[in-house]
Amino acid sequence: MQAALPNPVLHPLAHVRGRFQRWWQARLPLRDSTLLTQRNVYILPTAPGFMLGLTLLVLLVASINYQLNLGYVLTFLLTGSAVVGMHVCHGTLRGITMNLIAPDAQFAGANVTIGINLLSQRRTPRYGIGLAVLGTDHWSWTDVPAQGSAKVQIAFQPPRRGLHPVPALTAETRFPLGTFRVWTVWRPAAKVLVYPAPEAHPPPLPPGEPRPGGAATVQRQSTGEFDGVRAYRRGDPLKLVVWKKAAKSDELVSRDAQQVQRFELWLDLAHTGLAGASAGGDKLEQALSRLCAWVLQADKQGLQYGLRLGGQEIAPGSGEAHRKNCLQALALAYPNAMDGAP
Repeated sequence: MQAALPNPVLHPLAHVRGRFQRWWQARLPLRDSTLLTQRNVYILPTAPGFMLGLTLLVLLVASINYQLNLGYVLTFLLTGSAVVGMHVCHGTLRGITMNLIAPDAQFAGANVTIGINLLSQRRTPRYGIGLAVLGTDHWSWTDVPAQGSAKVQIAFQPPRRGLHPVPALTAETRFPLGTFRVWTVWRPAAKVLVYPAPEAHPPPLPPGEPRPGGAATVQRQSTGEFDGVRAYRRGDPLKLVVWKKAAKSDELVSRDAQQVQRFELWLDLAHTGLAGASAGGDKLEQALSRLCAWVLQADKQGLQYGLRLGGQEIAPGSGEAHRKNCLQALALAYPNAMDGAP
């Protein structure tokens, strides 16, 4: 079956329209807070608005031809309502201050939530204001109280790991009659960090390396749990409890901290066991996903672990700050490979 060819008329028009939109968006300033004024708020009639205008024209022509005084009254009454509605619609969005709440880092494949605060100094409420990522139809609607604020959350999904700019956002309203659409386009300056997606079922953690000058041997079982356990003592932290062993024997056991201190747990591409990971491509992304899962697993177990990525080395440590440091290194590792990622 022969593939359908693109329409030779519509395709060039869509290409020109896309180029114009990119050129226009590039001229918008990058800022995490913006005040909506006459300079950055736009207004056009909607489809019902055009139909209303056509109806008013027909009513006016009919009133002139048949000399209908009540026709004039109805025509001018509806026209005045439409003009007032246009003014109210534009004023609903004009004067609002939008502040971006910096999004938290997220794993690849998950939605990133963007928080936006809408501030109004007007003494009357503003109704029917929607926000969305530019070019999408997933709107979040809210009302802003008089001299108050409202928080709106919208989401988008980054294509891959790395540091991504927050996409252009749009806000619009059609209040009160729906005959006019008032909108604005906003380009935030903030960026969001996207970690690799952790592997769903990673293999056990790699064996620990003996510390310099130590006499430790490789201490890992096939289950991924390190050797060196002892009976649970009152006051032991819960992160030292080996829950897998406790589930099998119905007795609480803890890791021997003195024995654990004899070796270091290092995570790198070589330990992933994926041939060709250093060459880039899908193998590299798979290896980074496995390293991400190992970082989360080691952090959950309360282990001291380090990370090696190319020429970058993060010394062994533990805690939330160390985990975020390692995940950030995985997100930004091998930027050339990210450029060629699908």
